[in-house]
Amino acid sequence: MAEKPKSMVLGVVAAAVFAGLGRMVIQKIKADKAAREHRVTAPLDKETRAKISDALRTPSK
Repeated sequence: MAEKPKSMVLGVVAAAVFAGLGRMVIQKIKADKAAREHRVTAPLDKETRAKISDALRTPSK
């Protein structure tokens, strides 16, 4: 009896998924590194600081 030829679809899909996940991980690592190196924060005005202070002081329910 002749053997059935094995489909390559599963292997190709698995390789594509693995490559896509790997690419996403590399992009995330690069973005985190760039964020650490170029930390940019805007100065807070008095009103914003007051809102943050009030939010931290009031107990959560």
